[in-house]
Amino acid sequence: MLGVSANVLTDDCSDSDLVAECLKGDRTCFRHLYQRYQNKVRSTLYQLCGPSLLDDLTQEVFLRVWKGLPKLKHQDNFSTWLYRITWNVASDQRQAFAKQHSFDSKLKNQEQMDRIVVTDRTSDLMQLHYQDLVQRGLEQLSFEHRSVLVLHDLEDIPQKEVAQILGLPAGTVKSRVFYARNAVRQFLQKEGVSEL
Repeated sequence: MLGVSANVLTDDCSDSDLVAECLKGDRTCFRHLYQRYQNKVRSTLYQLCGPSLLDDLTQEVFLRVWKGLPKLKHQDNFSTWLYRITWNVASDQRQAFAKQHSFDSKLKNQEQMDRIVVTDRTSDLMQLHYQDLVQRGLEQLSFEHRSVLVLHDLEDIPQKEVAQILGLPAGTVKSRVFYARNAVRQFLQKEGVSEL
Protein backbone atom coordinates (compact mmCIF):
# COMPACT_ATOMS: atom_id res chain seq x y z
CA MET A 1 0.00 0.00 0.00
CA LEU A 2 2.78 2.44 0.87
CA GLY A 3 4.48 1.92 -2.49
CA VAL A 4 1.26 2.62 -4.40
CA SER A 5 0.57 5.77 -2.39
CA ALA A 6 4.08 7.12 -2.94
CA ASN A 7 3.60 6.87 -6.72
CA VAL A 8 0.14 8.38 -6.63
CA LEU A 9 0.94 11.34 -4.39
CA THR A 10 2.15 13.88 -6.90
CA ASP A 11 0.62 17.16 -7.92
CA ASP A 12 0.27 15.74 -11.43
CA CYS A 13 -2.29 13.12 -10.32
CA SER A 14 -5.80 13.63 -11.59
CA ASP A 15 -8.70 13.98 -9.20
CA SER A 16 -10.10 10.67 -10.43
CA ASP A 17 -6.80 8.87 -9.64
CA LEU A 18 -6.79 10.31 -6.13
CA VAL A 19 -10.47 9.43 -5.65
CA ALA A 20 -9.80 5.85 -6.79
CA GLU A 21 -7.05 5.53 -4.16
CA CYS A 22 -9.31 7.08 -1.51
CA LEU A 23 -11.93 4.46 -2.26
CA LYS A 24 -9.28 1.85 -1.47
CA GLY A 25 -8.92 3.48 1.96
CA ASP A 26 -5.88 5.67 1.27
CA ARG A 27 -6.31 8.67 3.56
CA THR A 28 -3.11 10.27 2.28
CA CYS A 29 -4.70 10.67 -1.15
CA PHE A 30 -7.71 12.29 0.49
CA ARG A 31 -5.33 14.70 2.22
CA HIS A 32 -4.02 15.65 -1.23
CA LEU A 33 -7.55 16.28 -2.49
CA TYR A 34 -8.14 18.39 0.60
CA GLN A 35 -4.96 20.41 0.02
CA ARG A 36 -5.85 20.85 -3.65
CA TYR A 37 -9.34 22.22 -2.99
CA GLN A 38 -9.43 23.64 0.54
CA ASN A 39 -8.69 27.23 -0.48
CA LYS A 40 -11.37 27.22 -3.17
CA VAL A 41 -13.91 25.67 -0.78
CA ARG A 42 -13.04 28.20 1.94
CA SER A 43 -13.27 31.07 -0.54
CA THR A 44 -16.66 29.92 -1.78
CA LEU A 45 -17.99 29.44 1.76
CA TYR A 46 -16.64 32.84 2.79
CA GLN A 47 -18.39 34.56 -0.10
CA LEU A 48 -21.65 32.70 0.55
CA CYS A 49 -21.72 32.70 4.37
CA GLY A 50 -19.13 35.18 5.64
CA PRO A 51 -16.28 34.52 8.07
CA SER A 52 -18.40 33.14 10.90
CA LEU A 53 -17.86 29.38 11.34
CA LEU A 54 -15.68 29.23 8.22
CA ASP A 55 -13.40 26.51 9.64
CA ASP A 56 -16.37 24.43 10.79
CA LEU A 57 -18.14 24.75 7.45
CA THR A 58 -15.00 23.78 5.54
CA GLN A 59 -14.59 20.75 7.78
CA GLU A 60 -18.24 19.83 7.21
CA VAL A 61 -17.75 19.96 3.44
CA PHE A 62 -14.78 17.61 3.49
CA LEU A 63 -16.46 15.31 6.00
CA ARG A 64 -19.40 14.99 3.62
CA VAL A 65 -16.99 14.43 0.74
CA TRP A 66 -15.17 11.62 2.59
CA LYS A 67 -18.43 9.93 3.55
CA GLY A 68 -19.93 10.41 0.10
CA LEU A 69 -16.98 9.24 -2.02
CA PRO A 70 -18.35 5.69 -2.40
CA LYS A 71 -21.52 7.19 -3.94
CA LEU A 72 -19.63 9.33 -6.47
CA LYS A 73 -20.62 7.87 -9.82
CA HIS A 74 -18.34 9.84 -12.14
CA GLN A 75 -14.90 10.33 -10.62
CA ASP A 76 -13.99 12.70 -13.47
CA ASN A 77 -16.60 15.14 -12.14
CA PHE A 78 -15.10 15.35 -8.66
CA SER A 79 -14.72 19.15 -8.63
CA THR A 80 -18.31 19.71 -9.76
CA TRP A 81 -19.51 17.28 -7.09
CA LEU A 82 -17.32 19.01 -4.47
CA TYR A 83 -18.76 22.42 -5.34
CA ARG A 84 -22.28 20.98 -5.11
CA ILE A 85 -21.53 19.74 -1.59
CA THR A 86 -20.00 23.14 -0.74
CA TRP A 87 -23.13 24.88 -1.98
CA ASN A 88 -25.33 22.47 0.02
CA VAL A 89 -23.36 23.14 3.21
CA ALA A 90 -23.61 26.90 2.60
CA SER A 91 -27.32 26.60 1.91
CA ASP A 92 -27.87 24.58 5.10
CA GLN A 93 -25.93 27.19 7.07
CA ARG A 94 -27.94 30.06 5.59
CA GLN A 95 -31.15 28.31 6.60
CA ALA A 96 -29.80 27.79 10.12
CA PHE A 97 -28.87 31.49 10.30
CA ALA A 98 -32.37 32.47 9.23
CA LYS A 99 -33.93 30.28 11.91
CA GLN A 100 -31.66 31.58 14.67
CA HIS A 101 -31.94 35.28 13.71
CA SER A 102 -28.19 35.44 14.18
CA PHE A 103 -26.23 38.57 14.96
CA ASP A 104 -23.55 37.43 12.52
CA SER A 105 -23.50 40.60 10.43
CA LYS A 106 -22.76 42.78 13.47
CA LEU A 107 -19.99 40.45 14.59
CA LYS A 108 -18.56 40.28 11.08
CA ASN A 109 -18.48 44.05 10.76
CA GLN A 110 -16.70 44.31 14.11
CA GLU A 111 -14.13 41.68 13.06
CA GLN A 112 -13.49 43.59 9.84
CA MET A 113 -13.11 46.85 11.74
CA ASP A 114 -10.67 45.14 14.14
CA ARG A 115 -8.61 43.95 11.15
CA ILE A 116 -8.55 47.47 9.68
CA VAL A 117 -7.32 48.96 12.97
CA VAL A 118 -4.48 46.41 13.12
CA THR A 119 -3.43 46.99 9.51
CA ASP A 120 -0.86 49.74 9.11
CA ARG A 121 -0.24 49.97 5.36
CA THR A 122 -2.43 52.13 3.13
CA SER A 123 -2.58 49.59 0.30
CA ASP A 124 -3.72 46.90 2.74
CA LEU A 125 -6.39 49.27 4.06
CA MET A 126 -7.63 49.99 0.56
CA GLN A 127 -7.70 46.28 -0.28
CA LEU A 128 -9.61 45.48 2.93
CA HIS A 129 -12.02 48.34 2.23
CA TYR A 130 -12.65 47.10 -1.31
CA GLN A 131 -13.09 43.49 -0.11
CA ASP A 132 -15.53 44.73 2.52
CA LEU A 133 -17.48 46.65 -0.11
CA VAL A 134 -17.63 43.62 -2.41
CA GLN A 135 -18.75 41.41 0.50
CA ARG A 136 -21.44 43.94 1.44
CA GLY A 137 -22.50 44.10 -2.21
CA LEU A 138 -22.82 40.31 -2.28
CA GLU A 139 -24.89 40.43 0.90
CA GLN A 140 -27.42 42.63 -0.93
CA LEU A 141 -28.14 39.75 -3.32
CA SER A 142 -30.47 36.85 -2.77
CA PHE A 143 -28.68 33.62 -1.90
CA GLU A 144 -29.51 32.26 -5.38
CA HIS A 145 -27.96 35.24 -7.17
CA ARG A 146 -24.98 35.34 -4.83
CA SER A 147 -24.33 31.63 -5.42
CA VAL A 148 -24.06 31.93 -9.20
CA LEU A 149 -21.90 35.07 -8.98
CA VAL A 150 -19.50 33.55 -6.45
CA LEU A 151 -19.13 30.29 -8.36
CA HIS A 152 -18.85 31.86 -11.81
CA ASP A 153 -17.03 35.15 -11.29
CA LEU A 154 -15.03 34.59 -8.12
CA GLU A 155 -14.25 30.88 -8.45
CA ASP A 156 -13.94 30.98 -12.28
CA ILE A 157 -16.26 28.04 -12.85
CA PRO A 158 -17.84 27.97 -16.34
CA GLN A 159 -21.58 28.72 -16.46
CA LYS A 160 -22.35 25.23 -17.75
CA GLU A 161 -20.64 23.67 -14.72
CA VAL A 162 -22.34 26.15 -12.37
CA ALA A 163 -25.64 24.96 -13.83
CA GLN A 164 -24.69 21.36 -13.01
CA ILE A 165 -23.58 22.26 -9.48
CA LEU A 166 -26.79 24.13 -8.70
CA GLY A 167 -29.11 21.90 -10.71
CA LEU A 168 -30.35 24.80 -12.85
CA PRO A 169 -30.83 25.34 -16.58
CA ALA A 170 -27.87 27.11 -18.21
CA GLY A 171 -30.12 30.01 -19.26
CA THR A 172 -31.15 30.60 -15.65
CA VAL A 173 -27.50 30.72 -14.56
CA LYS A 174 -26.67 33.18 -17.35
CA SER A 175 -29.59 35.40 -16.36
CA ARG A 176 -28.71 35.31 -12.67
CA VAL A 177 -25.04 36.13 -13.36
CA PHE A 178 -26.12 39.13 -15.46
CA TYR A 179 -28.54 40.36 -12.79
CA ALA A 180 -26.08 39.80 -9.92
CA ARG A 181 -23.22 41.60 -11.69
CA ASN A 182 -25.44 44.62 -12.34
CA ALA A 183 -26.71 44.69 -8.77
CA VAL A 184 -23.18 44.53 -7.29
CA ARG A 185 -21.93 47.12 -9.82
CA GLN A 186 -24.75 49.50 -8.83
CA PHE A 187 -24.03 48.95 -5.13
CA LEU A 188 -20.31 49.68 -5.61
CA GLN A 189 -21.08 52.82 -7.64
CA LYS A 190 -23.36 54.05 -4.82
CA GLU A 191 -20.44 53.48 -2.43
CA GLY A 192 -18.17 55.64 -4.58
CA VAL A 193 -16.23 52.96 -6.45
CA SER A 194 -15.96 54.31 -9.98
CA GLU A 195 -13.35 51.99 -11.51
CA LEU A 196 -15.19 48.74 -12.27
